Amino acid sequence: MTRIFSGMQPTRLLHLGNYLGALRNWVDLQDQYECIFCVVDLHALTLPQDAPTLTKNIRAVAAAYIAAGIDPDRNLIYNQSAVSGHSELAWIFSCHTPMGWLNRMTQFKEKAGKQKDMAALGLYAYPVLMAADILLYKATHVPVGEDQKQHLELARDIAGAFNRFYEKDVFPLPEPQILGEATRVMSLRDGTKKMSKSDESDYSRINLTDDADAIALKIRKAKTDPEPLPATLEELAKRAEADNLVTIYAALENISKQDALSRHAGATFSAFKADLCDLAVAKLSPITAKMNQLLADPAELDRILRKGADKANEIAAQTMAEVKDIVGLLRP
Repeated sequence: MTRIFSGMQPTRLLHLGNYLGALRNWVDLQDQYECIFCVVDLHALTLPQDAPTLTKNIRAVAAAYIAAGIDPDRNLIYNQSAVSGHSELAWIFSCHTPMGWLNRMTQFKEKAGKQKDMAALGLYAYPVLMAADILLYKATHVPVGEDQKQHLELARDIAGAFNRFYEKDVFPLPEPQILGEATRVMSLRDGTKKMSKSDESDYSRINLTDDADAIALKIRKAKTDPEPLPATLEELAKRAEADNLVTIYAALENISKQDALSRHAGATFSAFKADLCDLAVAKLSPITAKMNQLLADPAELDRILRKGADKANEIAAQTMAEVKDIVGLLRP
């Protein structure tokens, strides 16, 4: 059996980078694997959240999954907190994870910064919960961005340590899948920074809820340099903002960066941006329209999430029963 597990946090609005780097690839994966796509709401709690906004964002992420093309009748779509096995397995794993492994996690250092002593335990233990998310379903493959690859390596380490400690082949060692031309979409305001939901400037990203006018305005305002587009990838790599816009064009058009560059070599940025605006609006507007339709009926979205959670709980219960028996915990 080959099974995919992946998820996104419901923190703020999903954007173009989420779509090109993950969502679009997930749509293709559903034809090849048994897929579980989770809204990882427990992970969102590692930072302070406004409760009504979090509820709204959970539905918005689920709507984005479906609007992008993930079929809830063929795949499991649910919110993480609806399946208690995530938290249960995370605790068991935390009792088998050396502190030294977590101390090596670079993302905690980056997010905690100089306030490390004041950071919440949840932020520190986040990678253990991520390992539980994946291994609860014995997923064999995990589509991840480069920034999460270290956490997946930790999940493999935890799975191996558990298997060795109990001398049983319980968990697979999940393989990372880093897919597509646009695995790392950068900010429209700074080509050296990743496009982020948390960036203060809304002009740094294209949100999946942006209408056609907003998409076009943000692309026109995207930072560029005064030179025409080059003819080679080597020259393009030296120009961060130009490279980012060509990467976005290539990904939306589903062609290579070289082909995208060949189409526009020597073009001014005003001409290239006009083409990119038309392409982005054509590709993203149907997703936005579908999202708005889904969000207008929160009861239906909740029904889809409950249906996914019910099926996810069935799989999770089997894993937790096996794990509890192995560990020696009594079950009802």
